[in-house]
Amino acid sequence: MSVKCHTWLPFLGQEIPADLTAPADIARFELEQGGVKASLTVEPAMGEGWQIAKTEDGYALRGGESGVLYGAYQLLMAKQTGAEPQAESAPRYSLRMLNCWDNADGSVERGYAGRSLFFEGGKFDYDPARMRQLARMLASVGLNVLCINNVNVRFPADQLVNTWLPELAELAAIFRPFGVRLMVSIDYSMPMRYGVDTADPLDEDVAQWWKDQAEKVYKVVPDLAGFLVKADSEGRPGPFTYGRNHAEGANMLARALKPHGGVLVWRCFVYNCQQDWRDLTTDRPKAAYEHYAYLDGQFEDNVILQIKNGPFDFQVREPVSPLLYAMPGTVKAIEFQLAQEYTGQQIDIYAMPPMWKEIFDELPADNVQAIAAVTNLGRDDNFTGHPFAAANLFAYGCLAWNPEIVPEEVIRLWAKLTYALPADQEDALVQLLMGSRRTYEKYTSPLGLGWMIYPHHHYGPNPGGYEYTPWGTYHKADRNAVGIDRTAGGTGYLLQYPEELQAKYATPENCPDELKLFYHRLRYDYVMADGRTLIQRIYDDHFEGLAETQAMAEVLAGIDLPSPDREVAAERMHRQLHNAREWCDIINTFFHRLSGVEDAQGRTIYL
Repeated sequence: MSVKCHTWLPFLGQEIPADLTAPADIARFELEQGGVKASLTVEPAMGEGWQIAKTEDGYALRGGESGVLYGAYQLLMAKQTGAEPQAESAPRYSLRMLNCWDNADGSVERGYAGRSLFFEGGKFDYDPARMRQLARMLASVGLNVLCINNVNVRFPADQLVNTWLPELAELAAIFRPFGVRLMVSIDYSMPMRYGVDTADPLDEDVAQWWKDQAEKVYKVVPDLAGFLVKADSEGRPGPFTYGRNHAEGANMLARALKPHGGVLVWRCFVYNCQQDWRDLTTDRPKAAYEHYAYLDGQFEDNVILQIKNGPFDFQVREPVSPLLYAMPGTVKAIEFQLAQEYTGQQIDIYAMPPMWKEIFDELPADNVQAIAAVTNLGRDDNFTGHPFAAANLFAYGCLAWNPEIVPEEVIRLWAKLTYALPADQEDALVQLLMGSRRTYEKYTSPLGLGWMIYPHHHYGPNPGGYEYTPWGTYHKADRNAVGIDRTAGGTGYLLQYPEELQAKYATPENCPDELKLFYHRLRYDYVMADGRTLIQRIYDDHFEGLAETQAMAEVLAGIDLPSPDREVAAERMHRQLHNAREWCDIINTFFHRLSGVEDAQGRTIYL
């Protein structure tokens, strides 16, 4: 491929010809380019699933219209790694989506890999060849929906479902042969820009406007996956303005989409972002459950509630959102964030599969019916800013297909496909990535603390940055203690969980260390299970996190990555080392000044 980066598809040859418009044709092209002999049989009834059988001179691949393409990529990956391909597979979730936060001006909200791949200067602006390459990457790991614009819809992006429809259709045509359907984010109040004097979801004129608009959209893009909506959140318009609940708000849009086979993805990131820090009764993590749980069974069947994996906002570590355990009569999607907003911003290394494994170990996979992630994509040559951030994108696709993936196996597969490293260096890279999340957690916010970062840009340590703001993100550290009591005797957040999970977290003694300060307010002299005091554990974790980062830098220096990945990774590692030292020194100094307790090991803490 004529690109200036390394992806997990280095074994593929020339770019996909633009005249290939069917998944089976692309599958044949890819197999021929990859030197794999296989006969293809398309059986539409198999949907996205596929089966592979060994034959005398190659393989027999059969599957649905997209399934044969997914199966072809499995054959190619197996050849590249020297493994035998799976005999058959089908995805756990029918909707496996990426949410782009791209704006029409070319900026990307929480984007750390360059400008938008799709827009610039208030209009569509993209490289068709690069779009095909992106579609190829997504199809290779089985992702099938791409929402191309920011959930915070800003003018003129609302024109995606109006005057920009011809251009949207052209882009959809590029992704369609790869089994990838486009979705767009919409502004809930959009009818008011076109002569309707309200956006009340129970108003007949509003409902009719959206019905008419949906008909216009689907005439031009008949396979549009649907609409994504962020309503009544962080200043976005929504049904609360009119005294309506979110089932009433979502159902009106869902009914407009239903005749066309479209779905409405409704984000549940709704909370009071104007909280008074003096208010001891409001607890932001409780918000999503309070807004939605009582509405179970009231949503149209083409509504999907998109719920963040944790109750806050993609912090270094959070418990699983209680809303994901609730609402058995409602279709739910779990939402992850590949863009490392609070986890290093694609500068610091943070491999996510171990985190996902923990979530799905605690949350049965059948509690959710769809999956989404905020992308880490941008116009940088390597798509993801840090070359290792591509491992998260690759692994997310594998997880979306099969949530029972083994983190180390999928990271190793990505490493094998992306780099031809000697065995010892491949092992070193895999272990570096496997340990990166725990290391980042240690030098930033261990024990379940969050929000100790700079407001607005969310990078670097600022332990008081959000403490007196209206966002409801407090740790309330004082000279005696730190953390929030979220048990039945505190804010009551814990009561939103099933009883077995309430018991798991109800006492400091039972609660896992990683979440102790999320669920409990503890004195600095609280003695942990290993005999250390809480304050000593805070000191130790931060010093250990810095030391582990320094060790990561040494390991990385010994891995012979190809250029330009070697130079990019080295430059970002230099920045990560600086970041880790700042976190270690600032957080330890913060807690030392509050507690007055010296480090038992006599290490330097700055006063």
